[in-house]
Amino acid sequence: MPEPMAPASPARTGRRGPVHPGPVERTPVVVVAGRPNVGKSTLVNRIVGRRAAVVEERPGVTRDRLELEAEWNGQNFVVVDTGGWLGGGDDLDAKVARQAETAVTGADIVIQVVDVAVGVTTEDEDIARLLRRSARTVMLVANKVDNEKRETDAWEFVSLGFGDPWMVSALHGRGTGDLLDEIVDRFDALEPAPDPDGPDPEADADAGPRSAVTRTDDDVDCPRVALVGRPNVGKSTLFNRLLGQERAIVHDLPGTTRDAIDTVLDTADGPIRFVDTAGMRRKSRTEDGTEYFAMVRALAALDLADVVLLVIDATEGVTHQDQRLAERIGASGSPVVVILNKWELLSTVDRPEVLADVDDRLAFLGESPVVKVSAKTAMGVHRILPALRAAIEAYHRRIPTGELNRAVRALQLAHPAPGSRIRYAVQGAIDPPTFTLFATRRLDATYLRYVERKLREEFGLGPTPIKIRVRLRG
Repeated sequence: MPEPMAPASPARTGRRGPVHPGPVERTPVVVVAGRPNVGKSTLVNRIVGRRAAVVEERPGVTRDRLELEAEWNGQNFVVVDTGGWLGGGDDLDAKVARQAETAVTGADIVIQVVDVAVGVTTEDEDIARLLRRSARTVMLVANKVDNEKRETDAWEFVSLGFGDPWMVSALHGRGTGDLLDEIVDRFDALEPAPDPDGPDPEADADAGPRSAVTRTDDDVDCPRVALVGRPNVGKSTLFNRLLGQERAIVHDLPGTTRDAIDTVLDTADGPIRFVDTAGMRRKSRTEDGTEYFAMVRALAALDLADVVLLVIDATEGVTHQDQRLAERIGASGSPVVVILNKWELLSTVDRPEVLADVDDRLAFLGESPVVKVSAKTAMGVHRILPALRAAIEAYHRRIPTGELNRAVRALQLAHPAPGSRIRYAVQGAIDPPTFTLFATRRLDATYLRYVERKLREEFGLGPTPIKIRVRLRG
């Protein structure tokens, strides 16, 4: 029988004995490492109990390191999925390997995953040597042991020097419960691990004030900011610049980012969760498999966001694809900050034309601010956090009923509604601000746009979307 996936929230008794006595003082970190296509992401999905990591039957699907919350036997921990480590590959392979090595330096326990169907390879031996030098606690996991016949083949991995392998089938769940029991049992003996996501003393001061970058649980009360845009417009470069570290892999190849990577940044205004997403393009040009699921995760991150940074390549201007993506953002109900990246590459002659193009093609986004930056050089990046702060404050703004009705009376005196009158108004919700107008007759769309504009001006609602509903007397 396959092992059930680890539960997402309630604790339960494991396959061996009682519930763990209690969580350690800090959240342990378990890093899953190995060469490409050995089943690391499948094992991570099995541990967290959901399909959080993109899985496909070909190597090189995972690139950035993906940190996820997990729980077993009442013990919470962080599991980190890493890209496949390859020595001697191209520039992209080298960046993926460096991300995996960075994850290992911050690990309490490292799981080296090997493929029992292939046997010991040169890459497995190279990774084992790297892990021995890291001085981390290493557990060797032989994956794809789907039946007892495969167990005999797993013993050859003893040569890697990490003792007897743990035999599992991540796809079918075989042996994963025993593996998780052992991982949790080892947490009690842990010593503090170095934090690879600490502040970078060499980070450019132009990127704005920051302190240590930390991971927190998903239920932490902090705003979510999603970076979205077409492929290869510089989202990951900007993401790294905001965080002050190389958290996401940056490469000239479009589609480098596949998972939605989120990291919490402590700022002077409190913590903000930044989410780097995969580049989104037209459905007709989206390939099946990896690219499709990467886009699904990007759209899910967009729907959960409190604020969206729409990153546009200033050298190309606003394309039709940017317009379609902006329409999708508008439908999500989140405020938008437009980021014109690669601004330093534009000549002074072309810049006014690009700004006019933004005003024209993205006019439906309303009062969304436009920030001109260079993610590569950090020029203008310090203006992003103040723009986010204003957008977040407006998104959560609640206006007292008395002030709201005084503003509604004033706007009606200046310009009465044709054939109707607004008797009074209330704000029914926030995120975004939602107003209900109680009127004697139906209000036409032109007058509602007038009401929206005046409310924005009166209460400084800026770029946040506003919803206005009309209820008729009786």
